[in-house]
Amino acid sequence: MRAITLMYHDVVEARGHEASGFPWPDAALYKLEPEQFTAHLDAIAGALCGPPCTVSELTAASSQMPVLLTFDDGGVSSYTRIADQLEEHGWRGHFFITAGQIGTSAFVSREQIRDLRRRGHIIGSHSFSHPLRMAQCSWPDLVGEWWMSVGLLSDILGEQVSAASVPGGQYTRKIAEAASMAGIEALFTSEPITKWHKVDGCTVYGRFAIQRWMSPCVAADLVAGKAAPRLRQLIWWNAKKVIKTLGGEYYLKLRNTLTGERKGNVL
Repeated sequence: MRAITLMYHDVVEARGHEASGFPWPDAALYKLEPEQFTAHLDAIAGALCGPPCTVSELTAASSQMPVLLTFDDGGVSSYTRIADQLEEHGWRGHFFITAGQIGTSAFVSREQIRDLRRRGHIIGSHSFSHPLRMAQCSWPDLVGEWWMSVGLLSDILGEQVSAASVPGGQYTRKIAEAASMAGIEALFTSEPITKWHKVDGCTVYGRFAIQRWMSPCVAADLVAGKAAPRLRQLIWWNAKKVIKTLGGEYYLKLRNTLTGERKGNVL
């Protein structure tokens, strides 16, 4: 089966990317301004015949290609800006929280997480510490990232958290295997594909990343199922995967130099 899932992050004022989520320059590439985000949602609404669904509704989704909206990192704009705008359309989203950042500056608090859930949004894990290269983590570290984050979020909500997204853009089967052990039933990657597959008890979904330079038309074309923007993302994704594999640590050092990032705080 297939689904179209868009991956957003924060919504911040111009030149204010440190106000929500991770403050590093690379993170700013994924942060939209408020007016821009409004235009995206309006464009998506115009391209859809019905509302986006949540992962818990997928089996009952009426459209042939269901659409889901996700928001990574757990920046405070999830609560202060994004959720309200989604609800104005009658929509609900998926908020994936970096559990180790809960309650810190620029990230959502425990009560904000609880309120988002009360309002019908899906709360999920975005790992505990947001490792830079999750695919390179040891098996004990992978299991720990999922268990700690799921456990903390489940305690906050008083219910089992069973959805998650992979930080850092790298995905391997062992990440899903570790997620399944932690009770995660729906795992979202950054791979720009529509087809989902099963790993143990976990369903793995791809996503199409939205960056700040992308126009509302791109978002609309993606949810409408047009091939061109999906193909462009897939080509670029595969090219980066090759570069990362061949470059290894040299690739990371070069990117850190170009963006001014600190190791361990990258999307």
